[in-house]
Amino acid sequence: MFKLEPRPAPSRVLTLASPLIALAITIFVGVVLFAALGKDPLAGLRMFFVEPLRGGYALSELSLKATPLILIALGLAVCFRANLWNIGAEGQFVMGAIFAGGVAMQATPESGHGFVAAVLAAGVLGGMVWAGIVAFLRDQFHANEILVSLMLVYVAEMTLSYLVYGPWKDPAGYNFPQTITFLDAARVPKLFTGLRLNIGLVLALVSVAAFAIFLFRTYGGFQLQVGGQAPHAARYAGFSSRKALWTALLLSGGMAGLAGALDVAGPQGQLTPYVPMGYGFAAIIVAFVGRLNPIGIVFSSVLMSMFFIGGELAQSRLGLPKAITGVFQGLLLFALLASDTFIHQRLRWVGAK
Repeated sequence: MFKLEPRPAPSRVLTLASPLIALAITIFVGVVLFAALGKDPLAGLRMFFVEPLRGGYALSELSLKATPLILIALGLAVCFRANLWNIGAEGQFVMGAIFAGGVAMQATPESGHGFVAAVLAAGVLGGMVWAGIVAFLRDQFHANEILVSLMLVYVAEMTLSYLVYGPWKDPAGYNFPQTITFLDAARVPKLFTGLRLNIGLVLALVSVAAFAIFLFRTYGGFQLQVGGQAPHAARYAGFSSRKALWTALLLSGGMAGLAGALDVAGPQGQLTPYVPMGYGFAAIIVAFVGRLNPIGIVFSSVLMSMFFIGGELAQSRLGLPKAITGVFQGLLLFALLASDTFIHQRLRWVGAK
């Protein structure tokens, strides 16, 4: 029988190259998949890896998709480094959108340009409240954060549906499940005329620098990582596990809530049942492909955005199903896990005794 056993010294080069190996495997399987579906593999790959990069408009849309992925993945990286498995960032994203939407609807024609700051702050608060529920249940009742955070995703989505189908429905919206369109004072400013790209990208890049400093250059970041990697050593050193729990989850929830606020106050401009975009789940893959490093997360977010846009193009131009985006995302994650497994362990044949 075959048995996996740890390698004495895993290759550092292969460890660093693991995401690239996983991408190569994903591309190879994608080619086989396109051929099996009767589509031109080169045309399929062009939809995913060439078209999203062609021209200024395409790059702006790519950046727009990457922004929420960067923000959410940064918060998740903090959680995962602290050995906390926040799987419910999608719910925190939705709740951030709800809080931000509630404030945005209060804008009036007299509201100043600074009103959007209150909208974004409300989004951060909404995400933190939703993640705070997870932290409270884990802290007080030792509830499993994986199950709690995941189940809260569905609660957030049902809350959104209740609001847009009920009390927040636009009375002049021809009975469509949507809120009023937000006024300009509650909308995120755009970076360029004629493009949808907004200041969310600037906030995301500033956040990358801030999280890199926090994780690798501050005492608080050191405490979180030690608590996640060596909890016994952390307790011996006097680090508070409760503080690490609350800090990591509230940071993660706040970043997801900010992403939700930027989405509804930016390209969407109103709340609809279609606010959940899958960013919260995709950001889990982004965080791991980026090696839980803020700089790596930027590159993996761009790659995942290419999958989102490529899936839409493949659906409209090649007639492929919408699920092709999820297939590529799943392939990338499984390929990464497989690469890491065989880099750190070797397959050995053990004969029957």
